[in-house]
Amino acid sequence: MALTIGVDVGGTKVAAGVVDDRGEILEQVRRPTPSTNPKETAEVIAEVVNLLKGKFEDVKAVGLGSAGFVDETRSTVLFAPNLAWRDEPIKQKVEEQVGLPVVVENDANATAWGEARFGAGRGEDFIVLIALGTGIGCGIIINGELYRGRFGIGAEAGHYRVVPDGRRCGCGNRGCWEQYASGNALVHEARDLARVSPALAGRLLELGDGSPEGISGPEVTQAAREGDSAALECFRTIAQWTGQGLADMAAILDPGAFIIGGGLSDAGDLLLDPVRTAFAEALTGRGHRPQADIRIAELGSNAGVVGAADLARI
Repeated sequence: MALTIGVDVGGTKVAAGVVDDRGEILEQVRRPTPSTNPKETAEVIAEVVNLLKGKFEDVKAVGLGSAGFVDETRSTVLFAPNLAWRDEPIKQKVEEQVGLPVVVENDANATAWGEARFGAGRGEDFIVLIALGTGIGCGIIINGELYRGRFGIGAEAGHYRVVPDGRRCGCGNRGCWEQYASGNALVHEARDLARVSPALAGRLLELGDGSPEGISGPEVTQAAREGDSAALECFRTIAQWTGQGLADMAAILDPGAFIIGGGLSDAGDLLLDPVRTAFAEALTGRGHRPQADIRIAELGSNAGVVGAADLARI
């Protein structure tokens, strides 16, 4: 049984696990991410890897998933939005401390690979994973292979601009898709509604301690599950943008399935049903072409760890 270690490096936590060749996590550990200090971040990664390696003698390699741009050699993080990594040779730094081969991958790519191999994408060779979290992550599987682009930084669908001169995005541009279809976008809609129509948004304000700024994603989801009309309107708005974006991607990539992950996917059919409707309405040639399935991811927060570990075997 071949064992590898997958590490998912986020802005707040480093999650690592020993994974077998069936995608099963045998043991897991987490540590806070010292996100403002590249040296300490590398040391924390090495710490969790060495801890797990010490418990499993037959670990062969490490897969490291991180948000941001990873170069074509899968060794350097060129830019990470939530970490102080700029042209960071993280492969070399971690290998020197753990004594194992390390492969670096974009976290959404790792998540897409995990879902393709062991989750909602099993049996499909053409998959697009969309992770609806703080922003939008994306991973693309074409003919059973991970698509990375010429320079390793492909599939950044969240920064496809859908509104010219729209909302400002953390990438430096305006009007990016993730500003209208993400967890942050859902909160933006709810808070904006609460400011403009507090009477309509009464339940949202109640759950948000009386102020628009107190409303976060879980409160919007709770209110929607209760049938609150304002919360449901916010979900419909986000779903409309999401479905439109998926239809645009289908026109270019023609996948067999879209897999929806990230924190917003926890809303389940509250999100998925209106997304499917919006997708069908926006699809080019609708009624005269096969239509991609839209599914909820299965592996949850473990997908990045599982996918990174499996990519370390390739």
